[in-house]
Amino acid sequence: MSKKLFDKILIANRGEIACRVIKTCRRLGIRTVAVYSDADDGALHMRMADEAVHIGAAAAAESYLVIEKIVAACKKTGAQAVHPGYGFLSENRAFAAALKEAGIAFIGPNPEAIYAMGDKIESKKLASKAGVSTVPGHMGLIEDADEAVTIASRIGYPVMVKASAGGGGKGMRIAWNDAEAREGFQSSRNEAKSSFGDDRIFIEKFVTQPRHIEIQVLGDKHGNVIFLHERECSIQRRHQKVIEEAPSPFLDAKTRKAMGEQAVALAKTVSYDSAGTVEFIVGPDRSFYFLEMNTRLQVEHPVTELITGIDLVEQMIRVAAGETLAIKQDDVKLDGWAVEARIYAEDPLRGFLPSTGRLVRWRTAPESDVIRNDTGVVEGSEISMFYDPMISKLCSYGKDRETAVSTLSAALDETWIAGIGHNVNFLSAVLDHPRFRAGNISTNFIAEEWPNGFGGTELPEERRNAVLAIAVLVHIRNELRARHLGGKLGLPEWQPPADWIAFLGGSEFPLTVSDAEGGCDVRLKKGKALKVRSAWKPGEAFFRGSVNGQPLVARVAGRPDGLRIVHGGAELDIAVRTPQAAELARLMPEKLPPDMSKYLLCPMPGLVVSISVAEGEAVKAGQALAVVEAMKMENVLRAERDGTVKKVNAKKGDSLAVDQVILEFA
Repeated sequence: MSKKLFDKILIANRGEIACRVIKTCRRLGIRTVAVYSDADDGALHMRMADEAVHIGAAAAAESYLVIEKIVAACKKTGAQAVHPGYGFLSENRAFAAALKEAGIAFIGPNPEAIYAMGDKIESKKLASKAGVSTVPGHMGLIEDADEAVTIASRIGYPVMVKASAGGGGKGMRIAWNDAEAREGFQSSRNEAKSSFGDDRIFIEKFVTQPRHIEIQVLGDKHGNVIFLHERECSIQRRHQKVIEEAPSPFLDAKTRKAMGEQAVALAKTVSYDSAGTVEFIVGPDRSFYFLEMNTRLQVEHPVTELITGIDLVEQMIRVAAGETLAIKQDDVKLDGWAVEARIYAEDPLRGFLPSTGRLVRWRTAPESDVIRNDTGVVEGSEISMFYDPMISKLCSYGKDRETAVSTLSAALDETWIAGIGHNVNFLSAVLDHPRFRAGNISTNFIAEEWPNGFGGTELPEERRNAVLAIAVLVHIRNELRARHLGGKLGLPEWQPPADWIAFLGGSEFPLTVSDAEGGCDVRLKKGKALKVRSAWKPGEAFFRGSVNGQPLVARVAGRPDGLRIVHGGAELDIAVRTPQAAELARLMPEKLPPDMSKYLLCPMPGLVVSISVAEGEAVKAGQALAVVEAMKMENVLRAERDGTVKKVNAKKGDSLAVDQVILEFA
């Protein structure tokens, strides 16, 4: 290890990125210091570090965002440098300056670069002066909603209303008309103030059918800057990235080179001296426009590391210690393909609303040469309402895009999360979507493919039949096990019958089963035989085996009347019965869910920001009824149909649980 490197580094962050930085420090022989809030007492990053310092209450504004507390923790522990991760203080010029004044190295760019490029408005002005193509818009600050409407009308709808500070999808709204511009301005400003302590807003033209492609740059303190190819981050929801990949399936070598050279030129204008990302939006004709520069490590940096073999955290540490980049532009190779899926604690079936609570189960595919799992939680961890609800960044690597995507899809099939809502099934649905597989994507992909929200996914017939066959094998083995536990003596060994009926989603599937070594052969009526082979035993959470020679993994769970099998993003409730049991089951009455249409329920644990209606007031479909804040995001709750408010059960400032009644309708 170079003598120039630090002996002890404090990580001014939490969760998976803090754990990620600690791993590189361990490899380099550098001791680490974690900081933690009340909500993170006992968290994984705190346990992984060599030392841990408590810095305040759960709210980020009282802990992770307090510069003085971070500097004091450095002085207390003797940390020589600070890695800020991403979010929180990572792009805060005052923080970098405070560390410099205290004689503590900031593992990030110089304060002047943070100021010039970390501010979206100033960075666009600088990029424009440098000759970089920028999106048309109003780069000045906007004072109020009326001015926002005037500017948006002048630019021409649709427009993007965006907070000058921060990122992560917070403080961003697309407006298609005056009403949305007015509402978007207010919500964006509120979110920006809450998340970043900076409520400045600007507006720019929204490019339709854009692709979001970013260039990773790396600079040192000696004037050297290189780019490490691109990442495509077009799969987004509410402007927050969901799936990223490197390289982009859309760019050609000429465009990649041009974008990389522009990114390097831009970085050199501010003497950029760390890892950073220059983001572009790219049109269908491969025209590209500068969007912003993130003066920090990106959430999606693992995919770049996987295709280049370069540890970005290590390079940031070396640069901060004053070393010259040992990597030249010609040394940067593009080897293979990598894909990252962000696993969040959220409920896709309820509009992707955040989910909080204890992580009762958290298992996924083991890490290997082709699977990387960046996580900051373990089973038993608490997903708090105070921070971003990310559980993991699950990444795959392959020789080409098809291999990498298939590998990640299989890894999601091996993922089991319980205790909270999660988006694993949605991620599987995206990865298996024919349009995604073809690389025909844009930032509108999710909105276009699920315009009415995600309501679950259905498997193609061939994969559905494979799951039915798995259910038969699982059911028979469960029955054999149960009969052995009965304690009955002197009775002949139970022989599974040949004829069965599988019930799935209101449909019946008659089938015949024959025993086979290592499994069974299942034949659906008028279908070909499905050869199911597996060593699965009752009680195992995952079926691992093959159907007709094709490897297949599925999660298996018992239900009061059958099985739940999760595979390919679909959750299939299957009951396997003998013909006689099936006849009796058909006579059972169907239990209908209660009618909740006369209530407005809180869709997630959160804080009431405002109630827009009063008792006795008539409302129209689509009208805003209330605003609830969760995970620093404001969620506008609207009327699903015309009606009259009978009772208001909540008020501004109330903390509500999921499904708590906000309004009742007549």
